[in-house]
Amino acid sequence: MGESSASARVNAAAPTIDVAGHAKPYVTYVLIAINVLVFGAVVLQAGGFTNLGRSAIMQQGALISGGGFENEYWRLVTSGFLHWSVIHLAVNMFSLYVIGADLERLFGRGRYLAVYVIGLLGGSAAVMALEPGLKVTAGASGAIYGLLGALLIVILRLKLPATTVIAVIVINVVLSISIPGISLLGHLGGLVFGAAAAAAVIWLPVKILPPERQTAQQVTKIGWYGLTALAVIALVIGTSFAVEASL
Repeated sequence: MGESSASARVNAAAPTIDVAGHAKPYVTYVLIAINVLVFGAVVLQAGGFTNLGRSAIMQQGALISGGGFENEYWRLVTSGFLHWSVIHLAVNMFSLYVIGADLERLFGRGRYLAVYVIGLLGGSAAVMALEPGLKVTAGASGAIYGLLGALLIVILRLKLPATTVIAVIVINVVLSISIPGISLLGHLGGLVFGAAAAAAVIWLPVKILPPERQTAQQVTKIGWYGLTALAVIALVIGTSFAVEASL
């Protein structure tokens, strides 16, 4: 990606890319650290690595579809930092590092964090809106699928071969369908919202602004407008169905 962008014509609407890859992905590191620390607290409360559902953090933070909570909207966010096992945590954190580090260098820390959070909220919104019956959901997978969706948009924007990324997405979706206990809706919701968030940064300014107004300042402003709108949409969907299910 870096080599391709280095040889391409400079475009004010394209995010700044650290071609040399020197920028440290501190946001990715912090997100991993938060997930690990929260998991450690859950294990301590549960008294071990089994029956983590006994933890008060898990009970108060996991997402519950089908009217399982009322006015506890923080669950839409906190569920994305909870995990059911060491393997669950390890797989998600490894994926976060592999996918997230380069995307953070691409988008910059602020926009990268926004894409991550929007993927998380999108996954929670999909679960609340479409998951039938009462189901407890937790994990960073929705946010990580959001990064996968963002990566696909970036690859398409740079006109690089997208076969590998598409194959990874398809394989992961098949696994989500095949393995019991995995929230397919959470994954798909994160994927769609993450892709939309990347499009808001990369494509939306080009479509809205005439060429003479595509300055770095205007492009950044339009991108943030798009990111904010997506976050609000995800929150509205998630909270609306939480209220509807509790009535």
